[in-house]
Amino acid sequence: MALATFWFIVTAALWTGFFVLEGFDLGVGMLHTFVSREEPGRRAAINTIGPLWDGNEVWLIVAAAAMFAAFPAWYATMFSGFYPALILLLVGLIVRGVSFEFRGKSDSPRWIRTWDALLTTGSLLVPLLIGIALGDLLHGVPIDQSQEFTGGLGDLFSGYAVFAGITLVLLCLLHGATFITLKTTGEVHDRALWLARRIAPFTILAVLVFQPWTHSVAGGGVLPDVLELVTMLAALAAGWLLAERHEGWAFVATTVVIGTTILSFFADLYPRLMVSSTNPAFDLTVHNSASGAYALKVMSVVAIVFFPLVLAYQGWTYHVFRLRISAEQFDVPEAGRD
Repeated sequence: MALATFWFIVTAALWTGFFVLEGFDLGVGMLHTFVSREEPGRRAAINTIGPLWDGNEVWLIVAAAAMFAAFPAWYATMFSGFYPALILLLVGLIVRGVSFEFRGKSDSPRWIRTWDALLTTGSLLVPLLIGIALGDLLHGVPIDQSQEFTGGLGDLFSGYAVFAGITLVLLCLLHGATFITLKTTGEVHDRALWLARRIAPFTILAVLVFQPWTHSVAGGGVLPDVLELVTMLAALAAGWLLAERHEGWAFVATTVVIGTTILSFFADLYPRLMVSSTNPAFDLTVHNSASGAYALKVMSVVAIVFFPLVLAYQGWTYHVFRLRISAEQFDVPEAGRD
């Protein structure tokens, strides 16, 4: 296997890992004000991801770094052409991260509401904008023979790209709601399960439309391939498992859905990295955008050594923070407020 193809697979795996792990973090961020009317319940929801979200977000940084190091032409064309959307994405990531730290610094209801709104907005913007950007890679944007983006902001918002963003938002919502059911008790658990059941039909419908649409845009016709079929069946299974209150297996199903959605997207994209709507001859591909052989060899050695260590550390972290959380843990007695 050529090293360029190997690093395309690594990049796809990193984006998949980001959405599998950070997907439920984003879902919790969007849903934390809906799982409880009281502050202790909302704090319980946020604390389900408190020890995890920043580590999960590292996958995004590493995925972008892999694109930059392995495929510099891809990174340069995409990040320059999508610059306004990426700035908005960074704003979403920043306000989301700051909200976790700042919302508990004051007991003022207005203060808490402000940071809750920023946390919800930031958590919504991240999957929406990344989904639109990924959709643009396959649908195509104006790129000339010099591998330079020649379009404008409006070229980024095709129907397929916007639907890709909406689909990822719905997947994160379902993934996050299911995660909360696994990590909480009492009212928060029950409310999260109710929300997951209500979100599931919309998510299933979006997946059933998105998978054949993606395959068609990629030039493979409307009939899905095996991986896309697995995605659709897993989405249906998640809805059924939630209805039957099999929450653990439902979370496994949502994990499979969001993971195979990203994997099948990259499988349809290969060997292209970025499609040119100007002329197919101007497409960025794995072979015309890769770094030199020596750089890819060094990167491969580093990845083979450190990637298992990172996985082991994250697995240990999830094991340490595996216990359920209840709203009662954050219900401060009146005397404690004086």
